[in-house]
Amino acid sequence: MDRLPERVEAEGLTLRRWTVADAGIQHRAIVDNIAHLEPWMPWVALEPRPLEDRVALLSRWEREWRAGGDVLLGVFAGGAVAGSCGLHRRRGTGVLEIGYWIHVGFLRRGFATAVASALTATALSTPGVDRVEIHHDRANEASAAIPRRLGYRFVGERPDRIEAPGEVGIDCVWCLDRDSEGG
Repeated sequence: MDRLPERVEAEGLTLRRWTVADAGIQHRAIVDNIAHLEPWMPWVALEPRPLEDRVALLSRWEREWRAGGDVLLGVFAGGAVAGSCGLHRRRGTGVLEIGYWIHVGFLRRGFATAVASALTATALSTPGVDRVEIHHDRANEASAAIPRRLGYRFVGERPDRIEAPGEVGIDCVWCLDRDSEGG
């Protein structure tokens, strides 16, 4: 399996793969955003994790990426951490799922849309990828605006486990197929 790109440019933002050397800055960004992320991101329940656990997590992400798995990227604006995002292979052959969050200090600047747009283009230019998906809980209305803005098609809703405090347990699925790219 080919590796996903480790660097993507997005309208003045740089998306680059998190490395072990980023443990400290990633930690600070997550700590600064726990309250902002807690309603929607189940992994926040494990935060703040000890630095040695974060190093181990980043090492695991490195191994998985090198083996052709997911890529997890920091979002950087002028050198500052403005969020995080990723391309995930968890939806089956030929499909990449986009995930993202934006640092509370960088909200309402269009960064989530820019990140999702750049990841969409990257995913659809990846050999063997024919479909990109965005998933979010129905209660996360802000997340619904991003795929709608980018021309994704709403596929539907399905019951899902409630894993974070803000969730209602309804997974909303949006997709964009290679043959429908651009509208």
